[in-house]
Amino acid sequence: METISWDEFLKVELRVGRIVEAEPFEKARKPAYLLRVDFGPEIGIRKSSAQITGLYEPEELVGKLVVAVVNFPKKQIGPIMSECLVTGFHNEAGEVALCVPDRPVPLGTKLL
Repeated sequence: METISWDEFLKVELRVGRIVEAEPFEKARKPAYLLRVDFGPEIGIRKSSAQITGLYEPEELVGKLVVAVVNFPKKQIGPIMSECLVTGFHNEAGEVALCVPDRPVPLGTKLL
């Protein structure tokens, strides 16, 4: 495993956001949802493509808090520009389980 310095880790902006919209991303090559995630007034709402269709339905995602990287460069994914990376972990079946806070925290809070 490669190690990084504390200063390198601090550069990664892992922030809490709330999913405000989730819909099937029909034009994605692999099954995915198009998410709009609210990170509060400082960062605002960002779009993300998330391959989380194995464990989640769009209607259950709305309102869910998630952890996302907000300082990667934007990435073209099909017809949309992804503006953040929602984080998660693969289970034994290869499905993605979202990384979520287990208690309410303010939108935009940075992981420390």
